[in-house]
Amino acid sequence: MILFFTAIVLLFPLEKTDLFVAGDSGYNRYHIPGIAVTQKGTILAWCEARRNAGSDWDDIDILLRRSLNDGISWSQAASVVHVEGPKTKNPFALRLKNVNPSSVTYNNPVLIPDRSGKIHMLFCLEYMRCFYQFSVDDGVSWSVPVEITSTFEVFRREYDWKVLATGPNHGIQLSSGRLIVPVWLSTGTGGNAHRPSVTATIYSDDGGHSWLAGEIAVPCTETIINPNETVAIQLSDGSVMLNVRNESLAHRRIVVNSPDGATNWSSPKFQDDLVEPICMAGLTRYENGSQSLLLFSHPENLGRADGNEVPGKSRDRRNLSVHISRDEGRHWKLAKTIEPGWSAYSDINVSSSGTIFCFFGRGDFSSFSGDRLTLARFDLPWLLEDGD
Repeated sequence: MILFFTAIVLLFPLEKTDLFVAGDSGYNRYHIPGIAVTQKGTILAWCEARRNAGSDWDDIDILLRRSLNDGISWSQAASVVHVEGPKTKNPFALRLKNVNPSSVTYNNPVLIPDRSGKIHMLFCLEYMRCFYQFSVDDGVSWSVPVEITSTFEVFRREYDWKVLATGPNHGIQLSSGRLIVPVWLSTGTGGNAHRPSVTATIYSDDGGHSWLAGEIAVPCTETIINPNETVAIQLSDGSVMLNVRNESLAHRRIVVNSPDGATNWSSPKFQDDLVEPICMAGLTRYENGSQSLLLFSHPENLGRADGNEVPGKSRDRRNLSVHISRDEGRHWKLAKTIEPGWSAYSDINVSSSGTIFCFFGRGDFSSFSGDRLTLARFDLPWLLEDGD
């Protein structure tokens, strides 16, 4: 008897799990989601947990959850950041209304899983000090934080910053082993003490033991307005591309390239097929067999009517979507909407099984962050089922 088999591609349907919900554990807002996959396959999901009004200068802790089964179930949230000693509020925050001088703001966590198995983590304190710590047990425990704020002093030669921030989102490790963390810097004199701003990177070539400052990658100009929260990817030719949030009138994401992720940045350009709702985005590579794609997540909305852009219209954070590039970021195609309603910051990553994780903020009502952080799980066939 001869048996005939037909290959069937089974779609992994979209699944959503709320990992952090406003009001849980005494926190009124969860924001700044990040997600990464370790060398051992552990999924790490982290965020800022804001206690009171939920502003950027609130009492903020950094929480982390871990999954050992490809994102199906998760550990309880654990606080993973603490700096000993006295803490001074950033004086530029104290110029703002309703900022409590006694609040402690941990902010902008960035994690990088190393191919060695080590997990690197950077975070900031009061948007004016930066720290590094690491884990050798897949995020269960962490080393004592070491301050690396001196790394940022080099930037003062070009930009006299008063406010600094890493990432947010996950950082990257290059094929050379170099660790890259996008950063943004501000003089603190504008809105929320976060503006005006410029974008750069810091990097480590010795496994996180020391950190160096790169060059300013995206300045603030009349046409390039307030570049800040940035995501990075290494391209197939070994160069590094930054994809940059900004407040420019072009209403488009900004991209720049560097041969080493730190120096000789190309002239910034607007990415015509990626709209900018002024929101943090996610960027990662999907690589499986012959497939090598870039995936990009953000709220795909810019005041549209009947599919046509309405310049100057609402930049509501809604319609969280994933784009695909098959040509190393030169062109992007909208692949799928993950969350059509109110949606905010996101990060995206892929496990060795091919499961794609998009971790994002969403809510039932208008909000800069949403009222929960949700993990979406899906696979590439589901993402492409509409015909790409």
